Amino acid sequence: MRKLVTFAMVLILSGSSCLRETARGELPSMRFDRLRPLGANAWQSVEVEILGADVDGLTGLMFDHAGLSAEPIKDKERRFVIKVADTVPPGTYDVRLVGRWGVSNPRLFAVSRGLTDIAEKEPNNDPATAQEIALNSAFNGESDNNGEDFLAVTLSSGQRIVVDCLARRLESEMDASLEISAPSGRILQSNGDWNGADPLLDFVTPEDGRYVLRINDLRFRGGHPYRLMISNRPHVEAIHPRAIQAGQTAEVEVIGRNLPGASVPVALPNDGPPLTSIKLTAAAPTEPLDLGRYLFLEHPTGHSPLPTAATCTLNGFQWRPSDDFLNALPLLVSESPVTLEAEDNNTVEKAQKLTLPAMVSGRFDQPRDGDWFEFETTEDGQYGFDVYSERINGRADPYLVVLDDQGNRMQEMDDFGHRINAFDGHLRDPSGRIGLAKNRKYRVLVQDRYSRGGARYQYVLSIRRDQPDWFMASIHSQNPGPGGTTLWKGGSAWIDLILHQRDGFSEPVTITAEGLPAGVTMTPTILNNDTRGVLVFTAAPEAADWTGEITLVSTATINGRPLRREVRPHSRCWNGGDGTSRPARKMALAVRERAPFALSIEPAKVEVESGKSVELTVKAVRHQADFKTNITLQPLMFQGSFSMPNGNILDGASDTKVTITVRDGTRPGDYMLTLLGQGQVPFHKDPAATSRPNTLVSLPSTPVIITVLPKK
Repeated sequence: MRKLVTFAMVLILSGSSCLRETARGELPSMRFDRLRPLGANAWQSVEVEILGADVDGLTGLMFDHAGLSAEPIKDKERRFVIKVADTVPPGTYDVRLVGRWGVSNPRLFAVSRGLTDIAEKEPNNDPATAQEIALNSAFNGESDNNGEDFLAVTLSSGQRIVVDCLARRLESEMDASLEISAPSGRILQSNGDWNGADPLLDFVTPEDGRYVLRINDLRFRGGHPYRLMISNRPHVEAIHPRAIQAGQTAEVEVIGRNLPGASVPVALPNDGPPLTSIKLTAAAPTEPLDLGRYLFLEHPTGHSPLPTAATCTLNGFQWRPSDDFLNALPLLVSESPVTLEAEDNNTVEKAQKLTLPAMVSGRFDQPRDGDWFEFETTEDGQYGFDVYSERINGRADPYLVVLDDQGNRMQEMDDFGHRINAFDGHLRDPSGRIGLAKNRKYRVLVQDRYSRGGARYQYVLSIRRDQPDWFMASIHSQNPGPGGTTLWKGGSAWIDLILHQRDGFSEPVTITAEGLPAGVTMTPTILNNDTRGVLVFTAAPEAADWTGEITLVSTATINGRPLRREVRPHSRCWNGGDGTSRPARKMALAVRERAPFALSIEPAKVEVESGKSVELTVKAVRHQADFKTNITLQPLMFQGSFSMPNGNILDGASDTKVTITVRDGTRPGDYMLTLLGQGQVPFHKDPAATSRPNTLVSLPSTPVIITVLPKK
């Protein structure tokens, strides 16, 4: 759910050095760059500041939980009070800006329970001026340029303390470094990377007294917010097993720090004091398998040093034993019963025997641990293999080797996944398929690439007869920077689609939208045996202003069985580069002012034989009387089987012809293609302005469906 708070406010951001330039000369698109502080405690309110671009005419904040709301602070530019109701569970939530120019990209806001929020007060730049804080606090700070922040906390001897820094996990660009010193001045512990790029300290206090924390950005950059949690509350490091069968409950071993009840020591390597464990019961929902979903409490942004779309191919959920625990961890939802890895299986002669389909929850207990498994096939054909580690935040970089019954090395599997612009679904997890013969024994080795081991290094191994399926993701089209999806009336907007195919899946996938407002349409989009595509929304000229959440759904038929899968929305975190995307719970859409032009393709559906060409008409409606210049036309992410030379709708013209060629050998079926039109449009934010400089505007056409027929 979301809550929209509107208010009358005009916000103008001047050229601050901490804001990025717009990615290209386009129409205004709201961009949310920074939120500070990064969180608050349930039942409390916090004053926040936002930084962004094209946020003049801001009218509200949009949240993905109804228990979060915001009000502007009168006479304080760019500042609001966010209120957190007592109904909001601990976790992270999306906050978006809403205004004249539509809806922005989301930023993360953390909600805690039972901690005291503390705001940073300068000066705190050396041990002598260290800011005093209490145990079980959440400290909201900001990195200093060429400087450090110091905090002091008074502790008793024998306490086990966890200091957890949330920066990259909350989309801050800070690469934090942490250090703790005892009252004597002796450095007890330091850390730079524990949860991705975020550090964590875990220590037992040797004496009563005042302990001093030092935190800084690794490159001493300033202006990056962070949230530091100092606590002796329960903290989970690992859960075993890491998979539960859908709709079932299972006893799990919770491994961590300061666990409640009669916890027992765990004899596994750990950087810091020994970990302990307790036994609890967890229940797996069926929804992740029914709809192809990952249900999270905390946005999964700490799986690698940069925010990642790693969970785009994971069907699972996050589990927190209770609100008293500081964190949650992911669990895989399995179709079949889960087997526990059994030591000693560290040599090929001691391979653990499995029955297919197999779902094995394992871990690399010690450095150089290698786990062997053996299974026997009952059919000829293709078999699928997956090792889940990065996807479940298991910390290992595993690889997988398959041997036949003669000991011959058949195949090694390693990283996989799509990396497209800022969408990074590329994983360190192995995935693949191999043809096997029936009634033969095969052995599989799973090992960490760097021979690491310990409580954190967990994995789940899946071996199965081919089960074709797919995972669909979406991300907003603005490149390279963050942005929202805003649809201009009388025009169209597009988003990018990314398809991961599993176990030889190659069926056509149809994507539809649910929850669209009146006046907004979307032609069902078809991806025919391709890994990427575009989805186009179109708004009628008379559509009303609107901001809200929509749901995208993909459907396909496998072996006569219709299946439905969620299209998982993602957002860019920062400008440029790969590996800067992360999941969102919902996709947001806004409808705003009149588009300068609109493009359509006629006819909207056409048949063409493989190896031949078809001529189509592209029509332009110029909504601005002073926009008369060329509109250039080019393919918008055409599949490789189609080609088209760039074209032009000339000055003042309303249409042109384009020729699309279907390459010989293209598989028969329906394909959806879209063109991108670009023109220099006179534009100024102030409609009364006398000067209207030309601005490059890129808008998609409505799509054409090409039905490819077999070659005669």
